[in-house]
Amino acid sequence: MNWLDNNILTLVTFVPTVGAVLLLFFPRRDRDIRVFALVISLLTFVLSLHLPAHFNRNLPGFQFDKNVAWIPMPNIHYHMGIDGISMWLTVLTTFLTPLCVLISWKSIHERVKEFFILLLVLETALIGVFVSLDLFLFYFFWEATLIPMALLIGMFGHGRRIYAAVKFFLYTMIASMFMLAAILWLYANTNPHTFDFVAIQNAIQSGQLANLAGAARWLFLGFFVAFAVKVPLFPFHTWLPDAHVEAPTAGSVLLAGVLLKMGTYGMLRFNLGLFPEQSRANASWIVVLALIGIVYGALVAMVQPNLKKLIAYSSISHLGFVVLGIFSFTQAGLNGAMFVMLAHGVSTGALFMLAGIIYERRHTYEISEFGGLATPMPRYSTFFLFIVLASVGLPLLNGFIGEFLVLSGAFQAKMWWGIVGATGVIWSACYLLWMYQRVFFGKVKHEVNNSLPDLDIRERVALWPAAIIALVMGVAPLLWLNSIDPAVHNALVPFSQLASRLVGQ
Repeated sequence: MNWLDNNILTLVTFVPTVGAVLLLFFPRRDRDIRVFALVISLLTFVLSLHLPAHFNRNLPGFQFDKNVAWIPMPNIHYHMGIDGISMWLTVLTTFLTPLCVLISWKSIHERVKEFFILLLVLETALIGVFVSLDLFLFYFFWEATLIPMALLIGMFGHGRRIYAAVKFFLYTMIASMFMLAAILWLYANTNPHTFDFVAIQNAIQSGQLANLAGAARWLFLGFFVAFAVKVPLFPFHTWLPDAHVEAPTAGSVLLAGVLLKMGTYGMLRFNLGLFPEQSRANASWIVVLALIGIVYGALVAMVQPNLKKLIAYSSISHLGFVVLGIFSFTQAGLNGAMFVMLAHGVSTGALFMLAGIIYERRHTYEISEFGGLATPMPRYSTFFLFIVLASVGLPLLNGFIGEFLVLSGAFQAKMWWGIVGATGVIWSACYLLWMYQRVFFGKVKHEVNNSLPDLDIRERVALWPAAIIALVMGVAPLLWLNSIDPAVHNALVPFSQLASRLVGQ
């Protein structure tokens, strides 16, 4: 392994933080700060492309592994590595961050330096969650995402931003305490004591972990509660609409595009990876919550008068598909869950960018304030329609493949799971297309709408990458699925063994 392969995850993770530290010493010239933040975020994205370019899908386990002793007591290692699951979530994070910088170019006028420092620190924390293979390191990055995101909402948000920031912080921090307790139990009962994910997983699978039988259910729930709140899974979702509506545009993009995926990634990596028997035993009620989330999120989105809140509730519905796919325990379901995570990150991130663009012009998200925007803003309306169709799941766009695979897996697991889940596709078309019709067609309700400027060059540069990726993911999904599929297969091996044991009994 050459030097770059051995250190690429460290570079991708910490280059944004190095950029944030350097920004501390910049003079307060806003344009220079914005340009530097854009350069750092683009550099991180370019570095992250090394991961899929040199990823070998035929190799088992984790790649680009970096394992160095960090703290001798307790036994904590700086252990990083990726597989086909975490790799694409890392690339998604580095892809969205430069777009967040561009879309915030003119909307942030005060404390510009602080804003971009927080954005870059948040990028490091998000990437760290996906690449950490030491449970202490994972928990460190997990909690580290709270501070910059809460500050972005509280300092740069709208309206009730303090309330939304505190609610977001308390919900996720309190839920994370249950996961911390589970991590400490695993450390204390592993011999030798370790936080290493792979070592703990091997100890559990080989039956070497002391006292696991009596504690397995509580350990599973400890991890699950933290992840369910982060998704957020119904009924833990109430923090999300407030956080989205009050957050600045870049905060909403990273919140919906990446931060929510921390929850579904955690379920796939830790709940299924460490506790397959408990995952199987608890799947029925978890799937019921996911199906409620799919239908409830869609129905509540349909009656929202606020554009940003509508998109927020659509996230609850779409993330319900991910949880449904994960707990179907099928190859198609898990492949689909991963693909929905990535597609949702791109399309919903773009929807929040589009909502931010119109907010800069009208300073409102109320749908009733718009109408007839297709005439003065043809480019904007075209981008918006394209992204709406991607989010709906139109064939040849990114939303279709993931939802099709999830529903295939759900039907394989239980027929009624697939039937109820499929209604979510219908509801999403209803609320998104109805929203589009009210905003862009019909009678112009306010004369000011007739003179709104269309997209400028900067805004088009921010939107084009998302639109192109939405199309490429729909036309050529194997570019992603070829590396996702082996990792999903490895995740399902314990469930095949569990099924064999049950048949044998």
